[in-house]
Amino acid sequence: MGRLAVALIVSLWLIPTSILVNQTVPEPYMDEIFHIPQAQQYCKGNLWSWDPMITTPPGLYYLSLSHVACLLPGMFLVQKVSSFAELCSTARLRSLNGVLAILCSIIIYEIITHLRPTLSKRKAVSFAVILALYPLHWFFSFLYYTDVASLTAVLAMYLTCLKKKYYFSALLGAFAVFIRQTNIIWMLFVACTGIIDTTMTHPRKKVKVDELNESVKETGRLIHNDSISASSNMRRRKPNSGVNASKYSTITATGSLATQSSGFLDEIREICLTSWPMKWKLFISFSPFFMVLVAFVAFVRWNGSVVLGAKEAHVVSPHFAQLMYFSLVSALATAPVHFSLSNVANLFESFWKSRLSFFQWLLALTAGFLSVHFFSYCYSIAHPYLVADNRHYTFYLWRKVIKAHWLMKYLLVPFYVYSWSSIFNILGKVRQKVWVLAYFLATAAVLVPAPLIEFRYYTIPFYLFILHSHVDDNESWIAMGLMYLVINAFTMVMFLFRPFHWNHEPGVQRFIW
Repeated sequence: MGRLAVALIVSLWLIPTSILVNQTVPEPYMDEIFHIPQAQQYCKGNLWSWDPMITTPPGLYYLSLSHVACLLPGMFLVQKVSSFAELCSTARLRSLNGVLAILCSIIIYEIITHLRPTLSKRKAVSFAVILALYPLHWFFSFLYYTDVASLTAVLAMYLTCLKKKYYFSALLGAFAVFIRQTNIIWMLFVACTGIIDTTMTHPRKKVKVDELNESVKETGRLIHNDSISASSNMRRRKPNSGVNASKYSTITATGSLATQSSGFLDEIREICLTSWPMKWKLFISFSPFFMVLVAFVAFVRWNGSVVLGAKEAHVVSPHFAQLMYFSLVSALATAPVHFSLSNVANLFESFWKSRLSFFQWLLALTAGFLSVHFFSYCYSIAHPYLVADNRHYTFYLWRKVIKAHWLMKYLLVPFYVYSWSSIFNILGKVRQKVWVLAYFLATAAVLVPAPLIEFRYYTIPFYLFILHSHVDDNESWIAMGLMYLVINAFTMVMFLFRPFHWNHEPGVQRFIW
């Protein structure tokens, strides 16, 4: 019932909004001018044709063929079309993302219930519905972009990995890469989380805990017996006590290490100690992920680049500011959680109580200021698309906020540091430190090479973060939902009803993320 409830609620806003978008903007817009004609070529059977301006693989177009094929029998019955190619209109191709958005919301619900089995169904449904409203995901559910399909494939891959269906997860990972190349990073992240979960929850831990309990009982009996015969058997008691005490302390250390993570190095040690005896099991389970990685590396070597087309406009450049922008955007998207008085108080309390935390925070601030000052070229890149295209909201944020004054890059550093500190603090409460590190490295691997600031790139890491946040505060979720509704209403009104024109180019222009 939970899945059906999520699908029905999401459909309530998705269907009427899709109709409104297709009536107001019937023609392809922005990146759709590349994707829709390409998909229509596939519908005509021209599978070898390719637009050199398209940078992503054709996974979305093959999905579109399957989607249109499902619609074909019904359309023939009502005599709406006479050929397969006629079905591939702009509206029907866009409807694929609507279907995927519903499927994605169900997958989000499944992940929530898997990660939090004690959560009530009503809360799980509410959380999934609110997350389906996330503005960057919600907006592109009505256009023919790769973002919704990419997110759906990645979350499906992650869900199947959580359920330990590793072969199917690797297959979904391959398809996710077939939709967008950067998903190879998320496939590796999912494989890493699978290894972490397998090793950290291996039966070895249970064995050690049982040994520990037996050791405690045995030691207690020995101490009791030895205390009774202490006066008559002092010499014998002393060595036995020493031997068993040593055994008890050794097992206690091992047991405590297995049952709780006291530190990052302890987690690494536990993973290494557990994974070695089960190396062949891990190899068999996760080898499909490795095969996909090898195939991807071979493709990049053959293609000469990660992107397929427009290679000169998508050259890999170290753009470290992307990490800072992502942290702040994600924190703002969950502002009721990150900037609540309780969260701020907890963070600063941990800084003052722990010298190490305070030192780390101070080091992060210093590194942030130094990187902004000395490495401004690598820190923040002004991509030609960013500074020249006033249809994107990032154009105005760049000009009115980031470049408003030369001091702004310094003034934003504390907010970046606080945002990452809050993200680490929230994730660290429910996940292992090594998992949090893997998440940060995967996010960096996806975002740092991208020279163009696109908030769409932040969608997948945002969802992986919020799904593991385990926020139970109902007020925070309600505030987030209301905030998403306001943002979505604003962006859709601006997109549909505030068109404008360029003097140097014919046609209607619209505001978009």
